[in-house]
Parts: sequence; structure tokens; C-alpha cells
Amino acid sequence: MNKQNRRLAIAIIVGVSLIVALYFSWPEGRVETDSSYRLVMGTLAHLKAIAKDPSTAKKCIETAFSEIEKVDELMSNYKSDSEICQVNRDAAKRAVKVSKSTFEVLQKSVEFSRLSAGAFDITIGPLAELWRAAAEANSVPTDAELLQARSKVGYELLYLDANEMTVRFAVDGMKLDLGGIAKGYAIDRAIEAMQNGGAIGGMVDIGGDIRCFGVPPPGKKTWLIGLQDPAGPQGSDQTQIVSAGPVLLVLKLTNAAIATSGGYRRFVLIQGRKYSHIMNRTTGASAEGLSSVTIISQNATDADALATAVSVMGTEKGLALIETIHQTEAILITSPPQYNLIKTSGAEKYVK
Repeated sequence: MNKQNRRLAIAIIVGVSLIVALYFSWPEGRVETDSSYRLVMGTLAHLKAIAKDPSTAKKCIETAFSEIEKVDELMSNYKSDSEICQVNRDAAKRAVKVSKSTFEVLQKSVEFSRLSAGAFDITIGPLAELWRAAAEANSVPTDAELLQARSKVGYELLYLDANEMTVRFAVDGMKLDLGGIAKGYAIDRAIEAMQNGGAIGGMVDIGGDIRCFGVPPPGKKTWLIGLQDPAGPQGSDQTQIVSAGPVLLVLKLTNAAIATSGGYRRFVLIQGRKYSHIMNRTTGASAEGLSSVTIISQNATDADALATAVSVMGTEKGLALIETIHQTEAILITSPPQYNLIKTSGAEKYVK
């Protein structure tokens, strides 16, 4: 990651969600280890592990970070030797073989693309690159530039061979961008590593995407996540420590995952106007209509991808989709000036 991207990553994560926990009793012989914050996957990661002894808790933390780093090495768009970068370079010319983990994420991505009718699409790379270049030039892309980029976008143009575990592009110039799902997948792998390592409870937070399991920290009952009000004076932060200041609402999380996407927090600035980092492949422009989308699910991979999908689909279609998915809820905040709060039918049980 170059210095400019590192500074941007640090700016993006300042104030991003921190977790506090609440539990009434704490049996003897259990300890909590906190990782503090580490820069990984272009953002900050924060892990907690609860185990019967300090050595096990610490080992679980380090093993979990190792899993996160493995995912980053495979799926980063900023590391030239990653599998995704190799796919982006060569898949239009030949079938590129990838690891089991990368192929699993690609398959899962296609499933979410089909489920959301293309609202979630990892082939959005050409559009993302176009808008980054536009921000540097401080000039909105032309219709011709948008049309050209859109011609290289579409999960239907991505060919996956499950027998050979290979990837092929149907169109030259296609590029994958796993920014909407890789963090969630890394979180799930880290949680699995903690569980296999002997942790009886734990939490993994990567840039505001969070999953927790098992026994929470001492004196606590459930993980509490403060959802920031985009209309407030600190509206650039999606989530924060509950005690740090006013929040829109507080969510309770136990043995579940949560992901929040918000165009008000990550954006490019062109001629004084903010454009969300979340791309709509149909229009070629940034997603509009929602300031914030929070998805609560059983795993972080699903929550991460669905938060992006609903951001593109909008309120009506997004809510309708989430209502069809088992053990999944959504909390939406509409764009200014209304900033209306809208929830799926089962979301209220997570509100403190």
C-alpha cells in the first residue's frame, strides 16, 4: 500500500466502530485478551479472545490475525502478487487457477450477484478505477467513459470452473474488486480459527464489519454497537464506542455478525460534490438514496455482501430482499435531508 492509500485508509477508519460488552456474571478461570488495533486489509482490525488461560487467548488472537493476513494476501487489489491481481492481469487471455479460499469467495460473490440481480457485483473494478481517476482529475467521467467502463462489468461475463478451480473473463479489460465481501470472509475465517484454537468467546472487527461468538467479556451481557447518526455533527463515523457520545441507536449482538455500508463515510470528492464509493453497475455512477445500510446476519461474509447490495438496490427493493433471507435483518438510513430510519420486521430485537 503506498503512502497516499495508507493515509486514506487511516482516515477512513478513524472513529470506526469500537465494541463494548455487557455480561452479568464472570466465572473464575476465564481471561480476556485484547489485540489493540492493527492495520490490515487497508483498515484497522480489533480482536478480542476469551479463553481459560492467557496463553490460549493470546494464541487465538495471533492465529486469527494470521488468517486475516492470508485472505489479504490472496484477495487484495493493491498487492501485485495477490491471486486477484493475477486474475485481473491474465483471466481475459487464459483460465487462471486460484486457491480454494479465493474460489470460494468468487462462487459466493456470484450467488449474491444472482440474488440481488446484479446490485452486488465483484466485476465492478473498471467503474471503480474510472471514478478514482476522475477524483484525481477533479472531473466527472463523461458518458462515453462510463459506457466503455460499463461494457467491461457484469458477473455474467465471469466464468468459474469448479472442477479446475479456474477463473476466466469473457471480455478484455474486466477487473475484479472484492472490497464488498473480502473483509467479511476474513472475519469468518478469523472466528473459525479462534474457535478451533480453544477460545470460548471472541470478537473480530475489521473496519466496522464485526462478528462475535460465545462468552462475552467480564461483567457484560452482550456486545453493544453504537450506530452513528449520519445527520449528526460526527456523521462521518458509522459506529463508535457507545459511551463516546450520542448515537442514533445501540444494537445488541451475540453469536452474529454485522456490516455497515455508508456513502456518507467513504466517497470521492469531485468539484466539491461527494460521490459514494459504492458503484451501481446499471448507471455506472455511485449508489444513491441511502446514507447507511446496516445488515445483521449469522456470518460476516453474508452481512458484508448484502450491505453493498442493499445500498445499490435502494430502500424498497433492498428491504424486500432482506425479508426473504432467513436470520437476516437490515437497518437503513435514507439520504439527506430526511435521514429516515427504516428497519426490517425482525430488526427491533437487536435494538437495545
